[in-house]
Amino acid sequence: MMSFAQWGNALYSGDKSYRVIPNRKIFVGVAAAAIALGFVLVAIMGLNRSIEFTGGSQFDVAHVSDQSESFAARAVSETGLVEGAPKVTRVGADSVRIQTTSLDSAQTASMREALARAYGVDASEVQSSSIGPSWGSSVTTKAAQSLFIFMALVALLMTLYFRSWRMAASALLALLHDIAVTVGVFAVLQVEVSPATVIGFLTILGYSLYDTVVVFDKVRELTGDVYDQEHYTFSEYVNLAVNQTMVRSINTSVVALLPVGAILIIGSVALGPGTLVDISLALFIGMIAGTYSSIFIASPLLVSFQEMSGKTRQHNAVVEKGRQGHTATETALASGSVKVAPIKPGKRLGNEKQPHRKKNHR
Repeated sequence: MMSFAQWGNALYSGDKSYRVIPNRKIFVGVAAAAIALGFVLVAIMGLNRSIEFTGGSQFDVAHVSDQSESFAARAVSETGLVEGAPKVTRVGADSVRIQTTSLDSAQTASMREALARAYGVDASEVQSSSIGPSWGSSVTTKAAQSLFIFMALVALLMTLYFRSWRMAASALLALLHDIAVTVGVFAVLQVEVSPATVIGFLTILGYSLYDTVVVFDKVRELTGDVYDQEHYTFSEYVNLAVNQTMVRSINTSVVALLPVGAILIIGSVALGPGTLVDISLALFIGMIAGTYSSIFIASPLLVSFQEMSGKTRQHNAVVEKGRQGHTATETALASGSVKVAPIKPGKRLGNEKQPHRKKNHR
């Protein structure tokens, strides 16, 4: 069994190759299904938006001996000030957060007293805040605008940097996949979506974009003179680029996921579901989706877009025609694996091979 380093060297040299691009129809089809499913789940189940988006009143009860949600539900119901059940969340080890519809000053004071009696604490332990519906609507609009501006800047940056609209379109569709998967998970788990979650969304999009740029940089390096040779096709060089950068993507993702996973576990188990879970879950799911999309979605889409070009199709035909009749290499070439010089570890050549400073003779 080869070590991780040997596996990485084999992928880089082409001695070992995963058929990501040859199976691109499968990966792109799965991505399309994931995007559709993610948005369908949001449409059916909805997102659990925080008070910052919906507006309303919030009460934080501290130093309680029992964090049972039933106390809050009963107290809110007995006041008769709001319709429907409140949103109750345990925060930390001894606090409870209750969110209701908007209340005026007098109603807020009555609610504070009712919650203090329900949990057996002094009224000073109950902190209240209120967010108007217009402010919540403004936050929602700004969040949507920030996402739109981000995607527009990404499209412009990718087009200018790579001088290729195909790479820009592939990267944007990969980002769309990351958004759909992340919001789909939030819809299923009904984890609260807060402004911190939006920050997490933008962070994972930046992470995914960075990973995609690294892969595309390798693609550009390998395909710079692809039309000047007749041994391999554009898609085969892209497959080599994906395999060469796969180890780097995995290493980067693992290193990034370890602290985020720790924050997610601490936030959901030790501190309670109301602390850090919104942003850490977005980062955790988004990083996994971003790593997957940069390898299995962005690059296959790039090849699909590139093969719409007549020049690429003509070059593919020339390569295929050149392979016909070469029985000795037909099996190797049919695999679509590009071979490069293997990586050899360096070694010290000895003192006699080292440069020496000339002595000055006076």
